[in-house]
Amino acid sequence: MIPRATYRLQFHPGFTLEDARRIVPYLADLGVSHIYCSPLAEARTGSTHGYDVTDPARISDILGGERALRTLASELAEHGMGLILDIVPNHMAASLENPWWADVLRHGQASRYADFFDIDWSRHDGRILLPVLGAPTEEALAAGDITIAETGEGPVLRLYGEQDFPLAPGTGDGGDITAILARQHYRVAWWRRGHDELNWRRFFSISELVGLRIEDDGVFEAVHALPLQLYREGVIDGLRIDHVDGLTDPAAYLRKLRGRLEAAGREDGPAWLIVEKILAPGETLPGDWPVDGTTGYEFMEQVSLLLHAPTAGPVLEQDWARVSDRPADFEEEERLARRQLLQWEFGAQFDACVDAVMALAQRSPATARHTRTAWTRAVEALLIAFPAYRTYGTGRAAPPEDARTRANAARNLPAVAPPGEAALGQTILGWLAGDGPAAAHAAEFVQRFQQLSAPIAAKAVEDTAFYRHGRLISRNDVGFAPARFSAPPDEFHEWQEARAARWPRSMLTTATHDHKRGEDVRARLFAISEVAKEWTGLSAQWRQAWPRAGGIDPGDLNMLLQAIVGAWPDEDGELPRYAERLRGYAVKTLREAKLRSSWTAPDEAYERAMTDAVDALVLSGEAQQIRAEIGDFLDRIRPAERIKGLAQLFLRLTCPGIPDTYQGTELADRSLVDPDNRRAVNFAVRERVMRAADDEKLVLLRDLLHLRAQHHDAFAGDYRRIASDPDCIAFSRGAGAERLVMVTALRSKAGSPRDWVHGMETGELRDLLGAVLPCAVFAT
Repeated sequence: MIPRATYRLQFHPGFTLEDARRIVPYLADLGVSHIYCSPLAEARTGSTHGYDVTDPARISDILGGERALRTLASELAEHGMGLILDIVPNHMAASLENPWWADVLRHGQASRYADFFDIDWSRHDGRILLPVLGAPTEEALAAGDITIAETGEGPVLRLYGEQDFPLAPGTGDGGDITAILARQHYRVAWWRRGHDELNWRRFFSISELVGLRIEDDGVFEAVHALPLQLYREGVIDGLRIDHVDGLTDPAAYLRKLRGRLEAAGREDGPAWLIVEKILAPGETLPGDWPVDGTTGYEFMEQVSLLLHAPTAGPVLEQDWARVSDRPADFEEEERLARRQLLQWEFGAQFDACVDAVMALAQRSPATARHTRTAWTRAVEALLIAFPAYRTYGTGRAAPPEDARTRANAARNLPAVAPPGEAALGQTILGWLAGDGPAAAHAAEFVQRFQQLSAPIAAKAVEDTAFYRHGRLISRNDVGFAPARFSAPPDEFHEWQEARAARWPRSMLTTATHDHKRGEDVRARLFAISEVAKEWTGLSAQWRQAWPRAGGIDPGDLNMLLQAIVGAWPDEDGELPRYAERLRGYAVKTLREAKLRSSWTAPDEAYERAMTDAVDALVLSGEAQQIRAEIGDFLDRIRPAERIKGLAQLFLRLTCPGIPDTYQGTELADRSLVDPDNRRAVNFAVRERVMRAADDEKLVLLRDLLHLRAQHHDAFAGDYRRIASDPDCIAFSRGAGAERLVMVTALRSKAGSPRDWVHGMETGELRDLLGAVLPCAVFAT
């Protein structure tokens, strides 16, 4: 069953399946058709997100278990609604709470689960490296941090007096502890060795998450048994696939999954199947993927480009370069971050990739003549130059959509490859396409390269460069390409026409559990782009007058100020809680940027200076004048902010696709990066506001959701652009005889939406929203 509109809920111990059941009447009245669940499988104790699965065959007990899930599904069915489930086929928790992982640690290659995980058994003498020690092994032993302890189930390896690891059968009795360690199927090691020596694939650079071999039929069945059963029995109507780019062969996986869903024989329509996939500029999903679309990051990017003022980019770029003394060009910042993260966090995976390319190169005289060092430089250069998360070749062939990515990579190569060595990168691109010397043997290298290029993109771009580049931080979000600042309405039309033609059931989103800034923070920053020169002047004055901020890097202060103003609360009484949220945000941004602090080597003194500056600006009497000026500035841009926010919402609900509303964003979403964007939601307040029709954003959301239900065929139909005044956008949606006209302002504009449409008899248009808004839906 294809949803009409979804509502994303984040489940965790503080919000269970029973809590979700209680808000079903509210969600039904709001107008959504499906709850879109975060992962519900058993996860690590205390998990706040569910992506660290320990048992995919069970619904989490702490969330209420399978009985509570079925009760929720029944409640939804009574309201004509359904469920979409988020599943995680790429990885699991590398935790002893995971019985599969624990069994592999105990039995090694003899474990029945040894082939479930992406482990390179050829390294470390067939032992699994566990980077779990806070010091080198010798120091940990000398300090007594590694011991053998007796439990009711026999002896265990105990670290730091609390963390137990299983011992191989018959190895824990007697003998020197060093000898016992040597007899295990794993090797405990200093955590700093993990990046360089790990012999199993992680999720990105997180050693608490181990990669699965989902391409193996046995692994596929074990991971999907419960979701497929829930679909067969009508408990869920579709699936969201987490991090599809981590899989060895996404196309083969999706074909297998779609086949199993179709075999369920449901009579109420096909399962909705979407993938978490970040598309680079110009990239499209491979046409042979049997999916309905993506989770909508590219739509969020398209709306962002449309709503930024086109004239602001150069002004803000020059200001950023002057203030920060960092590159004005985002692509330069990205290349630096890619090079650094490849060296800092992906050494082991990179070495395995080089091993694979060397084995392939030796098979042909044309490639064997180059040294390992030369091939190492070639792989590194291509990873730095790569313009997308990955390609999707198998070593024998590649989808036609990959050609654009390879061509862009080839264009980027000369800027980063050593003189005269770009040709080696071209050879690698040939292997990715299924061509070139000894291409029949390229599969292993292609797999390793593609499973490395994706995490490099994620960690270097989104989790590093986005925190270093501060032209305007509303252009730095998941799935965004900040090298570009804005796009005209004609290009936005082209994107929507393409989605309507090829992926009409793809998800549309403007807020997620992974966003860096909430949709209304971005809307305020969109508005700031309309007054870029005023902003650069005021922000310089505020930074200069900012108490207790003298020792902070100007670039850091600039980006922090953007976030502070962007998320500034409406009421002064919220400021103490706001300062607390900002302190956590400030520390995280410093550590992600990895310039003056990091997760692996925190500079606590510098972080404290940042959090002290937050308190000084938000709470202290010294900054009272600055706060007053910020308030005055926000009052001046409020009309533009209103238009930007409503336009963003309007487009999400009217463009081709399935709109998702992230939990709580019915009201102003001024959240920051996680965990701030996963805070508890007060649904009672939202229901009360909806009943009273007391908030413009919530009322527009509700009205548009109900319009989608009343005019389902039109919203499932085609997309046609309509000529309109400057500073607005208009289009129609329709199928058969029914056609609806949509129009919204993009910036402050006189008149009413009816007056902005060109080439139509506007007197014949019937307003379906009936409110005084800078947007409208008309029936023809």
